[in-house]
Amino acid sequence: MFDIGNGRNRWFVAAGTAAVGTATAAALFAVTGSANAASSAASADHAPKPTVILEHGAFADASSWDGVITDLRHDGYPVIAAANPLRGPASDAASLRSVIEHVKGPVILVGHSYGGSVISEAAAGESNVKALVYVAAFLPAPGESALQLTNQYPGSTLPATLDPVPFTNIDGSTGTDLYIQQDKFPHQFAADVPADQAALMAETQRPIAQAALEEKATIAAWQTIPSWDVVTTQDLNIPPAAQEFMAQRAHAHITKIAASHSVAVSHPGLVASVIERAAHATR
Repeated sequence: MFDIGNGRNRWFVAAGTAAVGTATAAALFAVTGSANAASSAASADHAPKPTVILEHGAFADASSWDGVITDLRHDGYPVIAAANPLRGPASDAASLRSVIEHVKGPVILVGHSYGGSVISEAAAGESNVKALVYVAAFLPAPGESALQLTNQYPGSTLPATLDPVPFTNIDGSTGTDLYIQQDKFPHQFAADVPADQAALMAETQRPIAQAALEEKATIAAWQTIPSWDVVTTQDLNIPPAAQEFMAQRAHAHITKIAASHSVAVSHPGLVASVIERAAHATR
């Protein structure tokens, strides 16, 4: 498990004074080696940064990443906040994959909540995806669904807050979209977000198809791609115990925080720091 620090390593070089030839040569070699290492580190710092692709989850939209984007852009990272259709992991992954394949160069793929199910599928076979970052997210194994993983542990109060809305597709097939009731949204989804902002999030939420939460994963990119995970210990949507189980199973680098499901909104700096840590570690 990793703790969030200031995100920068500091190098300290101790120099000694040699009195005779062999010691002088050794000291000179040490100084030269340190200078070369510093030069290499400087070159790495100025190398092009990977593109960060952010995938939002259910009951949210791309604006939920605004604070994270601000921090990442400040630190020189190109960012894309993709629009998640929220129809099902397979079809949503196909949509996200088109974005991944359009990007030139390395990618850090980030998923919040149900977006974790999507990135786990979309990243499979994509050689430019260097790291996966899960934020209060699902990391399903093949054969598992988001609903199954939620029900595997106690603690989610989401079902009682849902507002189901039936829909009919153009081909005549039907389904159900799920919203969170607006008056229950702030406590359920964003308890540590300012009230006015949480109310706006409730009014602009994107529904997810119920079938998307029931659809089983077919592949898990976290089995082959290095992963990081922000686990939210005050989450009322995905039980913290479920989050930790999935993160541990994926051998992810875990950062825990006492935050709601909307941690990217309430603690954008922390989320951005974890993303940057993944970027540095996979250069």
